Amino acid sequence: MVFRAFLFLIKTTIAFVILGIELNQSILHHMTPYESILELKKRMQASIIGQDDLVDRIILVLLANGNMLLEGLPGLAKTRAIKSLAKELNCGLSRIQFTPDLLPSDVTGTEIYQPETEEKFIFQKGPIFSNLILADEINRSPAKVQAALLEAMEERQVSVAGKTYIMDTLFMVMATQNPVEQEGTYPLPEAQMDRFLMHVIISYPDDGSELKIMRLNREEQHSGEKAEKERLAPEVVFAAREEIAKVKISEPMEKYIVDIISATRYPDKYSEELDAWLDFGASPRGSIAIDRACRTHAWMMGNDFVSPDNIRAVVHDCLRHRIMLSYEANAEGITPDKVLDEILEKVAVVA
Repeated sequence: MVFRAFLFLIKTTIAFVILGIELNQSILHHMTPYESILELKKRMQASIIGQDDLVDRIILVLLANGNMLLEGLPGLAKTRAIKSLAKELNCGLSRIQFTPDLLPSDVTGTEIYQPETEEKFIFQKGPIFSNLILADEINRSPAKVQAALLEAMEERQVSVAGKTYIMDTLFMVMATQNPVEQEGTYPLPEAQMDRFLMHVIISYPDDGSELKIMRLNREEQHSGEKAEKERLAPEVVFAAREEIAKVKISEPMEKYIVDIISATRYPDKYSEELDAWLDFGASPRGSIAIDRACRTHAWMMGNDFVSPDNIRAVVHDCLRHRIMLSYEANAEGITPDKVLDEILEKVAVVA
């Protein structure tokens, strides 16, 4: 009798577990694209404490179908962030550690001689052929290796030995660089910097977040394997992009973006100080980047139209790597963010 009761209890427990899993799957499958992205953001923030802005920017760049250059000191969860994104989205992740002896073929792949096959040469795909690419310490490698990323980032394809290989539809490069260690590094050329939708800078977490990070690390080390939640399908990104394409941007907002870009090119129209600080302004990729990023930002805020706040929220990350400061500005310790702050103060929204 006791055995039967115990067996019934086990069966009931298993049934409830299965029911809970099926219910969770049903909820995930019936969420809207917006709700799915909010769930993705929530899960990533639970794993990456104290870097909410980083989580926001990674998701924004992915939804805007761009690439991101991430700058921050070691240990600030740069690698953990993109690993968390790949895990929660159930998509492929490749990590490329850039070093001085890296070759372009180590990134894109190479042809291997196979005498027993009909074609003789077989293309062995490199780590660039994945959904999410972590280009770690990209400024550690020479320009020819950095340039190996250019075609993949811009054209979403790789050409080897006269043949073109198309990348996956879901594709994003997140390149990192260390702002402190500059010995033995190769600064990224302006042409490649311009191909990143955003240049994001992250800093130390606050004291409260630091305490939570220690506790989370301790818990992860001693908790062992945990039952994983169902992962979100990569298709939610494509569904979200379709909705973002419908976000409206009015003519005054378009004019506001153009005026900001124009201020970086012709600063003398606004102030002598700006004119002394800037040597070169942003290219047309700058206005395109702001347009894509601000519409994505508006959608992530739950709006179907762009406001000046959405534009101002993305200007620094979209332009800090696209403007070149003068010798005088660098000598005075003026940063690109300081210049962009001044531009946003000078440029008005015209209704």
